[in-house]
Amino acid sequence: MTIKMIASDMDGTFLTANDTYSQGRFERILDNLKARDMRFIAASGRQVKNLQELFEPTISKGYEIDYVGSNGAMVATHEEQLYSVHLSPEQLHKVIDWNAKNPDSAENIIIMTGDKATYVSNHATGPVAKMVFQFYPNVKQVEKLMTVDDHILEITFVWPNDEVQQHVSELREIFGDELHATGSGFGSVDVLGKGVDKAAGLQVLQDYYNVLDREVMTFGDNGNDLEMLQKYEHGYVMPNAGNFMLEVIQKKALNTNVNDGVLETIENYLSI
Repeated sequence: MTIKMIASDMDGTFLTANDTYSQGRFERILDNLKARDMRFIAASGRQVKNLQELFEPTISKGYEIDYVGSNGAMVATHEEQLYSVHLSPEQLHKVIDWNAKNPDSAENIIIMTGDKATYVSNHATGPVAKMVFQFYPNVKQVEKLMTVDDHILEITFVWPNDEVQQHVSELREIFGDELHATGSGFGSVDVLGKGVDKAAGLQVLQDYYNVLDREVMTFGDNGNDLEMLQKYEHGYVMPNAGNFMLEVIQKKALNTNVNDGVLETIENYLSI
């Protein structure tokens, strides 16, 4: 097989812990990818701005990384933004109204990812609020989410981890094909525009670089990675993923995220 594009999820997949990665090892791989005209894509539930900040130590050395951010709602090369999908005001109202009427939502937190900033209620406090400031750039706390003047890429709810799949299924049943709901780890449930997922975001980059499906390698560990692991024959699930992922994706990365499983698997493919 000839691979031209390698895309990896971040949390629980590429990153070892606390937003860290093996920088030297990764940069040696990027040198090899460049020599073979192959590209690396960070494909994450995180915003593109957050991913750019995460990889700044590597980018500042002149390395090129492309991005599928916000679970596919925004796509960018190392030079420019190519694509974005926003929720309409009507869709925002529907989702927030559903949440307000849902008895299981009493203790959860709502995060809105916009083009200009990330928005969270000013009532949000404690560990979850701390998590928001860690994983999202330019966080603004507001009194009323529906008064925010921005274009919104996604709405994120945070529930206990063991409830995520239940709420994803419920949202999909309620909103059908009008919106796309997916679980992103850390108890997050993301609601995006119709047809928005990481595989769709990768297709934008495939079209831009003229890359076929069989020339794409992907890595992931959670529900928001499922589409891009199922679409491509070279889709690898992490050994540390949940059982529901391990049961549906056959190919496994060579090691866990904390042991650089993505990098090890890429090195094995490149024979370096």
